[in-house]
Amino acid sequence: MTSLDENRAQAIRNTLDDALRRSVARNPAKIALIFGERQWTYHQLDLRVDVLATGLLAKGLRPGDRVAAFAGNSALYVLIFLACARAGLIHVPVNYALGAGELAYILEQSGSRALLYDPALADVVGQIRERTPVGIFCDLAGEEWLNPSGDDPSDRPYALSDASPATDHDVVQLLYTSGTTASPKGAMMTHRALLAEYTSAIVALDIMAGDVMLAALPLYHSAQMHVFLIPCLLIGGTVVLLPAPVPEACAGAIARFGVTSFFAPPTVWIGFLRWEGLAGADLSSLTKAYYGASIMPVAVLAELRDRLPRAGFYNCYGQSEIAPLATVLRPEDHDRRPASAGRPVFHVETRVVDPAMRDLPPGGIGEIVHRSPQLMTGYWDKNVETVDAFAGGWFHSGDLGYFDGDGYLFIVDRVKDIIKTGGVVVSSREVEEALFTHPAVSEVAVVGLPDSRWIEAVTAFVGCRPGRTGGGDALITHARGQLAPFKLPKKVIFLEALPRNTAGKILKRALRQRYSNPES
Repeated sequence: MTSLDENRAQAIRNTLDDALRRSVARNPAKIALIFGERQWTYHQLDLRVDVLATGLLAKGLRPGDRVAAFAGNSALYVLIFLACARAGLIHVPVNYALGAGELAYILEQSGSRALLYDPALADVVGQIRERTPVGIFCDLAGEEWLNPSGDDPSDRPYALSDASPATDHDVVQLLYTSGTTASPKGAMMTHRALLAEYTSAIVALDIMAGDVMLAALPLYHSAQMHVFLIPCLLIGGTVVLLPAPVPEACAGAIARFGVTSFFAPPTVWIGFLRWEGLAGADLSSLTKAYYGASIMPVAVLAELRDRLPRAGFYNCYGQSEIAPLATVLRPEDHDRRPASAGRPVFHVETRVVDPAMRDLPPGGIGEIVHRSPQLMTGYWDKNVETVDAFAGGWFHSGDLGYFDGDGYLFIVDRVKDIIKTGGVVVSSREVEEALFTHPAVSEVAVVGLPDSRWIEAVTAFVGCRPGRTGGGDALITHARGQLAPFKLPKKVIFLEALPRNTAGKILKRALRQRYSNPES
């Protein structure tokens, strides 16, 4: 006999899958997702999620198992994430630009039991197939249960449709973030954390059931998936999904489907502005323009606002560990504070503190810390890093900033040496360690320098060993065997000696100051 506690837990449960089914019940015949020439209604999407969830469990996976997704954007990628949530599995998104060694580390560190991958990435998977804990490999083009021919299944009950094994506090995704070390960390995100973040995103970003949202950024990235795509589906909007943010394809989708909202990092928006076809593009339906992931130059923002006069602009700031939205600068605030990151969102409390965790006055620069139900529960199998992250009862972002007198946040710098290039986080130490393996390198410091395309360009400053010389191209070629392409230095600068303080520490700030001028 079922106990009162079990019945009550079932009645008040609120997982990602519960929220999805509520949206399906409200909008069964409405178009939920468009990819290529195919469309899914909410009803069809729900049925396909059931098929996939059942198929994953039929493979021998059990609730709590980790399932890695190593693939580009597709409707199937979205459906698999939702199916993992329904089946009680933990989804592990993996950047499809990673090399074999980087992929192997994430699979081993997460203990993933299954790897679902694009056929285009089969060579990378083949290099690590025999040295990972993965027991189940699924080619996304070769599994009949993943890609059945014909239409979506007709109405019929599935075992998981109303009895997902997940609970609110279960982990539903491991979001790997490079952070500031060479070893990526998996932020453990629960159903509860993601749903709190979805609520914040819907409120702060004015996401509505009438929206037609363009999603073109990589789905392995938490911003595209958790700030925009999933909140849009849960509120009952329509998502138009593209493989990549190519200006011509994005403009075509905006005109064809009457897209009302679009998110992109500054690098993509800059690409739009420089696209030769922009003058003739019909972007008149766009009323909400979102940006974030790295700093938007104020001059570029002004140019965008002139080109899209009907669109309200929203600046989004955060990080994966907070699912990832923390603050938003809304359209009505852009005239007075175009360089601000805005105010904390609905479910986030933010402070700027000194090293003793004391609040700083307006204008005082300190570390940005958060308290929120959106936060991760910790880093997977990294207790020391988790303890450090939550020291003092607040989550330490690792970013430096300040509040103005009206409570608007401004980002100044990063406590650690993180580089955000094209909206993607790169660990400077990881790049340094790859360059250090070259026999000519004596010392190296990697920083992000201002760049018109990448916002921050990965730049390596190198001192050579006595009697040894090295060319920049040779060092980049050497590092290519160890790093994903987006982590490679865009430029290598050779110096006789790197600047140091009296304790012998390399002064990266001095390098940034000296070489941030393009004419240096």
